[in-house]
Amino acid sequence: METRYVDLHLHSTCSDGYYSPEEVVALAAKAGLLAIALADHDNIDGVDAAIRAGNEVGVEVIAAVELSSQWLEYTDMHLLGYGFDFQDPYLIRALSEFQEFRAIRNRQIVERVNLKLIDEQRQPLDPDAVRKLAGGTIGRPHIALALRQAGYVSSNDQAFERYLVPCNVPKRYFPADDAIKLIHGSGGIVVLAHPPYVTRDRRKLEALVGELVGLGLDGIEVYNNGSGLEDTDWLIKLARGHDLIVTGGSDFHGDSGSMIEVGRGVRGIRVPYSCVEEIKAALEKMHR
Repeated sequence: METRYVDLHLHSTCSDGYYSPEEVVALAAKAGLLAIALADHDNIDGVDAAIRAGNEVGVEVIAAVELSSQWLEYTDMHLLGYGFDFQDPYLIRALSEFQEFRAIRNRQIVERVNLKLIDEQRQPLDPDAVRKLAGGTIGRPHIALALRQAGYVSSNDQAFERYLVPCNVPKRYFPADDAIKLIHGSGGIVVLAHPPYVTRDRRKLEALVGELVGLGLDGIEVYNNGSGLEDTDWLIKLARGHDLIVTGGSDFHGDSGSMIEVGRGVRGIRVPYSCVEEIKAALEKMHR
């Protein structure tokens, strides 16, 4: 029975997480994980710090990123990159441009939320205080936390329903073919993140995966918060049918009240070390 576990989908303050890269690694060590991947949204700023922290506590850290992408009618489809050269100048430049847009977008969301609060005769949020809460890059969960702390909402769900969805500013996405080329170009492999959040229609998902395989997709995140046991089995068969690797992760952000922990997703999902071995085998095959 597998007793070696990993978590290949974690977030830090470098995107919309609540813990620094070093703190995420410390939580992984405490959970007894052998390996992790820090997969911040469109951001690799925390990878080097995570690797150094991992070396100190004996946790293997794989370079990773979660790219916001789109293909055909599928918007906000996430692709995970693994094992790339995180010092590749082209990758750094492409992500820096993306982060600049993201920072502007989040400032605009705070401005829109504040206009709504003023309209409700409430005190607007202090943008500097929101930045301080984030401890790094502001994400919508940090704005939700600020709304909770101000007493305007009682939960993240309420914050999104009442403020963040109505005050949203459209995101920017990498076309899926560009995202895959970007990761492959820097020596990494690409995995489709949490497929049930893309579509729960299995026929559509099969067709989409077929399209992405044609673009160079390398794997599927089989162990994810949107999948029950039956879904996981089906996704494994789908992956193997296309000769794809399987990976998994908790999608941990660290927000208070969440059931998700480092190393354990919804329903206690755990990810076997064999997923790391599959990533390494795929990288070795690519570099032959």
